[in-house]
Amino acid sequence: MKDRNRKGVQSELAVLVGVFLDAPIDPEQPLAELAGLAATAGARVVGKLTQRRERPDQTTYLGKGKVGELRGVVEHHDADIVIFDNDLSPAQIRNLEQALEVKVLDRSEVILDIFAARARTYEARLAVELAQLEYSLPRLKRMWTHLSRLKMGIGMRGPGEKQLEVDRRLVEKRIHDLKTELAEIHSRRERQVASRHDHMTVSLVGYTNAGKSTLLNAMTGADELAEDKLFATLDTRTRRWRLPGWGPVLLSDTVGFIRDLPHRLIASFKATLEETRQADLLLHVADASSPLVDVQIAAVRGVLEELGVDEKDTLLVLNKLDAVPDLVTRDRILARYPHAIGISARSGAGLAELAQAVSNALGRGFRDVDVETDPGNGRLLAWLGRHGEVLSRRFSDDRVVVHCRVPAALLGRIPEGEATVRPHAHPDVAPAVPQPCPSDPEPHPAP
Repeated sequence: MKDRNRKGVQSELAVLVGVFLDAPIDPEQPLAELAGLAATAGARVVGKLTQRRERPDQTTYLGKGKVGELRGVVEHHDADIVIFDNDLSPAQIRNLEQALEVKVLDRSEVILDIFAARARTYEARLAVELAQLEYSLPRLKRMWTHLSRLKMGIGMRGPGEKQLEVDRRLVEKRIHDLKTELAEIHSRRERQVASRHDHMTVSLVGYTNAGKSTLLNAMTGADELAEDKLFATLDTRTRRWRLPGWGPVLLSDTVGFIRDLPHRLIASFKATLEETRQADLLLHVADASSPLVDVQIAAVRGVLEELGVDEKDTLLVLNKLDAVPDLVTRDRILARYPHAIGISARSGAGLAELAQAVSNALGRGFRDVDVETDPGNGRLLAWLGRHGEVLSRRFSDDRVVVHCRVPAALLGRIPEGEATVRPHAHPDVAPAVPQPCPSDPEPHPAP
């Protein structure tokens, strides 16, 4: 075998492997997503191998014959690395590396590597380091296999085991320190997000590379990084969105999800995802042009369920409709999700309809009230105009009655004694019943 140290990370040649215990998610290109992950991590795919099994082999995940076939593919392409589209145990990775004589990575390790390369903020770097250490802790023995190559026999066993135990304690201490620091960051983030209760908040969620950052830029006029790459965004970014006919709301972009996202990452990025947990409304952005759009929508819903926010009021947004290859395919997608909103964040198509749907959805959490106060109470009158929609004012003697729509969650912030708040009475008109947004057939109660 060749010298594996001669190439840099960016030029590593990779062979992809997928073991399917059920039918492949994409029968035509079963390893397409793994190829995207490998390219994002900096590898060049030179070969692929798949196998269907009822259950994975406990020793090498693949069958014995397939391991021999895989070695032939590796040698034929002079590959540097083998990447599995499965999660492997430490023993399976060790056995495969011994059989193939090249580095073997599983799906989770590749995702962790991408996150490590793209983490920019201090918080994101801490979260990625924690996830990586928790992943590597049970694999420390594999990292010390170089000791077996020393020709000093039994006498080297003690020092090796001692060093392994020292490393294990160091890793465990670092994990403890990271969890403590991230818990403090999470507490600060909770207070920070909670302090924004004067504004309605909308959070963008969705599969990685679905176009969330492009949509944020289109809606708010921001100039955030928007790349056609997996996991271009790892840090939550919040911008003020001037919602037509409504006023300012806060729109947040969050880290993208992916199928089989490592649980360690979800736990580590808990603080980053606080915006999602606290949002008044979620916009689930999906890539309508992807052949795996149904799988991706299901994967995101699974992560939202794991985060405990699957019951939040959510609008499904089918983005990149302009990139759908033909009208027949486009109509089929829209028919499968009749309550979704079709848009193109890049061209601007459908953004007006999306803004109206968001306005309707947020409106379900508002109350139509009359606020009676002193005309000189400029602070309260300004607050009503800033956080609600003032519909009319009636002056009588030394009082003013303001008819407005105010978020139900904010009504309790009006100080007692400064004003009287009562439901607005519409003369000769039956009380209006809030209508569900057409993109959400089963609206949930407003938070």
